Amino acid sequence: MIYQRSSALFAEAKKYIPGGVNSPVRAFKAVGGDPIFVKEAKGAYLYDEDGNRLIDYIASWGPLILGHAHEPVIKAVIEKAKSGTSFGMPTEIETELAKLAISMAPNIDKIRFVNSGTEACMSAVRLARGYTGRDKIIKFAGCYHGHSDSFLIQAGSGAVTFGSPNSPGVTQGTAKDTLLAAYNNLEEVKTLVQANKGEIAAIIIEPIAGNMGCIVPSDMFIQGLRGICTEEGILLIFDEVMTGFRLARGGAQEVLGIQADIVTYGKVIGGGLPVGAFAAKAEIMDHLAPDGPVYQAGTLSGNPLAMSAGLAMLTELNNHPEVFQSLSDKCEYLHKGIALVLAEKEIVHQINRFGSMISVHFTDEPVVDFATSAKGNNETFKKYFHGMLNKGIYLPPSAFESYFLNDALSYADLDETIDALKGIDL
Repeated sequence: MIYQRSSALFAEAKKYIPGGVNSPVRAFKAVGGDPIFVKEAKGAYLYDEDGNRLIDYIASWGPLILGHAHEPVIKAVIEKAKSGTSFGMPTEIETELAKLAISMAPNIDKIRFVNSGTEACMSAVRLARGYTGRDKIIKFAGCYHGHSDSFLIQAGSGAVTFGSPNSPGVTQGTAKDTLLAAYNNLEEVKTLVQANKGEIAAIIIEPIAGNMGCIVPSDMFIQGLRGICTEEGILLIFDEVMTGFRLARGGAQEVLGIQADIVTYGKVIGGGLPVGAFAAKAEIMDHLAPDGPVYQAGTLSGNPLAMSAGLAMLTELNNHPEVFQSLSDKCEYLHKGIALVLAEKEIVHQINRFGSMISVHFTDEPVVDFATSAKGNNETFKKYFHGMLNKGIYLPPSAFESYFLNDALSYADLDETIDALKGIDL
């Protein structure tokens, strides 16, 4: 395929936008080459500025669960825009979406809308600290909760040491309150909790990780986290920005059978528009301003365009819950097809899958956390990514990102994807 116009647009963008992009993964730094500039999209397909059609496996990183330009969502946004785009005042549609989301997700009484997953996770941690009167949090290496300072922390020299910032601009003072553990390692969590007794406000986790590939928690690990939090008065925060309303009506809480204390949402709940949310039982949520002392605000929070898109999307999913099984079946079909081709090619690999999320890792070791994900052969991944791209298949341009299937994908699209892999030299 030819990408001359995309390359020219990227060169122009770099003159005015840092790195030529407004979010780093778009720059193709991990895979090399120039990023693709999209002109339009419909259903399961992206159409770039050079006129190429690409089968899409990122779905705008998750929210477009029913495909691009899904008619009920687009229609809702257009109709709402005719009445104004933002007021900075309450609107009825905010309550409508809140009621629907609460009816679909377990263990929440109230929800607060914000503008992004980053805002949602940042606000959830602030709320947890305000509610518990404690300062520290535990996060897991490889879990991404947005670019708020508290989350841009890497490991220290041992399990009980403080984290250190892995981005300039994050202060040591902020880093000292973030403790880091390995995903799927309950013993590390226990050690951190014992070393910081009575000081930890929350444990925040992607219940199904999507930012080191798709990684599923073991039953012992996720149930153990719930037990530790209950015993120690720590709030368990599920970052369901990716998984909420994608894996099931009730998200990861439903499919894992674990109740979190605070849940963050994004992606699907906005139907493709910028939105985030965090939710909990009333006892916790009532600590938020204006009812309580924990401050959080935003001029564009609950803006009518995002609310209309979210309401249309959740209504579709609520009325057609069979879509979750449909997506899971398609993901399983893709998994089996890719695994068969890679086995025939004698390419060492691991494939992780849960629901409509899947990732391919070029390693001989099971991928259960960030350390094992990082052992994947990145040179093989680059060949895989560009080989598939040249055959019209758009995969995440990073070995550390989950694929997100959308239900507009047909089995013919899945077969085309599997057949494309057959023609690639790895």
